[in-house]
Amino acid sequence: MEFIVRTIVIGAGATLVMDAWAALLRRFGIPSLDFAMLGRWIGHLPRGRFVHESIARTAPVPGERALGWATHYVIGVSFAGVLLALFGLEWTHAPTIGPPLLVGVVTVAAPLLVLQPALGAGIASRKTPKPLFNSVKSLATHTIFGVGLYLAARVTAP
Repeated sequence: MEFIVRTIVIGAGATLVMDAWAALLRRFGIPSLDFAMLGRWIGHLPRGRFVHESIARTAPVPGERALGWATHYVIGVSFAGVLLALFGLEWTHAPTIGPPLLVGVVTVAAPLLVLQPALGAGIASRKTPKPLFNSVKSLATHTIFGVGLYLAARVTAP
């Protein structure tokens, strides 16, 4: 039970930190993923559609924004579950920065190799006007997620 509770709390906390980072970037004119597009993609999966030429030009699905935000948090909690599965509950009792940073950096593979191509942006955003910028931004965001994993674990450590 402790594993489940800590996974949820640490994952949600880290995702909140990542969302705060995205909000900060937006204040400087740097956009982030519109979670309605993630929800749209998820909404089309049961219809057998995994890859889109352009998710923005794909038909909307009911409740896509809420679905996207929920998916975003489920993914964050899942990544926290990977962290705890790899490094154990003992790590949560005395968290160190290395393991969550490693998980944060490795998880950047998900947007670069799965989500961006599926949404029509290509591997590592190669079909966008600024592929290197977008890829570095993804790496920075996932590194911040790793920092969030650490901070959430520290705040909740016994």
